[in-house]
Amino acid sequence: MNKLTDLRPSPIAGQWYPGNPHKLAASVDQYMESAVLPEIQGEILALVAPHAGHIYSGPVAGYAFAAAQGMQIELVAVVSPMHQPYVDPLLTSGHASYQTPLGSIPIDRKAVQDLNTLLTADLGYGLVTIRNDREHSLEIELPFLQRALGSKFSLLPVMVRDQSFQVTQSLGLALASVLANRRALLVASTDLSHFYPQDSAKQLDQEMLRRIESFDPIAVLNAEEEGVGFACGRGALAAVLWAAIALGGNRVQILNYATSGDVSGDYHQVVGYGAAVITKTKEISS
Repeated sequence: MNKLTDLRPSPIAGQWYPGNPHKLAASVDQYMESAVLPEIQGEILALVAPHAGHIYSGPVAGYAFAAAQGMQIELVAVVSPMHQPYVDPLLTSGHASYQTPLGSIPIDRKAVQDLNTLLTADLGYGLVTIRNDREHSLEIELPFLQRALGSKFSLLPVMVRDQSFQVTQSLGLALASVLANRRALLVASTDLSHFYPQDSAKQLDQEMLRRIESFDPIAVLNAEEEGVGFACGRGALAAVLWAAIALGGNRVQILNYATSGDVSGDYHQVVGYGAAVITKTKEISS
């Protein structure tokens, strides 16, 4: 199939975010321009961003992508959960490109193959290729990347069904190997707690954010089992944390937090959203 025409069509444009390219660009830019960032310490390796409809999670996601504005990146690995009814542990797109109203983003097939080879060697299986999927949690980040980054980039898309220690650690280490020595960026796509009252959600989400900030992927994975914190993309998040550690990352900064109730005004059942940046800082010798 012609690579120029083999586009994954967007199933969510016009619903989860504006379908008009001018309105989409303006809204994404506004989310990023409204972000008031702390000083970002070190080289940015990865972002953590939510994946609800832009009207709900966009103000929080804007903080993550504002931190990366203007970066000259050649390859972005977006790691998300898989909400759709696929049973395979790890998945990727079989298309040549992802399509959004802002244009197409080519998939780096060599990076996908290299990642698949490493995973197969370690786990005994690799990435299952799917086409015409309806997974929103990966796509929702793409318009932000298209507006934030200062260069054309290709995509390494990974969707995670199996959120176990073995699979997510293997994925993280394999991602680090594929991205090493490239101008690359990792993005972990995850929301936080779902459908708790506002006060309960905040308590659960602050514990999950604390575990993210402590740069502890095992603690992130264990939070739900312990009943103290939730993240639908905890596997994607843990994998990105492991990848960032392997790439020399040593700091996580939480940039913003809010809930859907802060937008809708309905605080009875909310979804939590957090934004963070993972960096590699220089150690100061005594």
